[in-house]
Amino acid sequence: MENENTQDVRGIVKTVIEELVNKIGIACEVEMEEFDQNGQKTLAVNIKTTESNYLIGQYGVNLQALQHIARVIARKKTDTRADFILDVNSYRQEKNESIAALAKSMAEQAMSERRAVVLRPMSPYERRLIHLELSKNDQVRTESIGEGEDRRVVIKPTDLV
Repeated sequence: MENENTQDVRGIVKTVIEELVNKIGIACEVEMEEFDQNGQKTLAVNIKTTESNYLIGQYGVNLQALQHIARVIARKKTDTRADFILDVNSYRQEKNESIAALAKSMAEQAMSERRAVVLRPMSPYERRLIHLELSKNDQVRTESIGEGEDRRVVIKPTDLV
């Protein structure tokens, strides 16, 4: 059973996000779900709206900014740390799944061709997802190369390392 403190934080987070999105001028519905991530309870907040393209932005840039702003506001309104992951129409969840699938596919390619595979430039978040996904596979190693916006992941079979 959830304690009162958890309920308070959930209420504050929901109110902050609803007010923030409404002030932007977008009608929305906010859904919340708690899940276990690395042994810690994490709150997933999904904004349902017909105007998702404004909230998500190109490559999810607006979504990242919206999450940061919502976290700052929520943390100022509560005594406990308000950790949550913000999503819009399950965009982030679908993107995470596609990045995990890409990681597995490129690892298979690296192993079958017995050569390093270099992925497209990615955000730090996307690179982290690739590294985490492939850390479970002891047949490949990953590393990031490049600088700034040109930074990308290289997947190498372990027998080539």
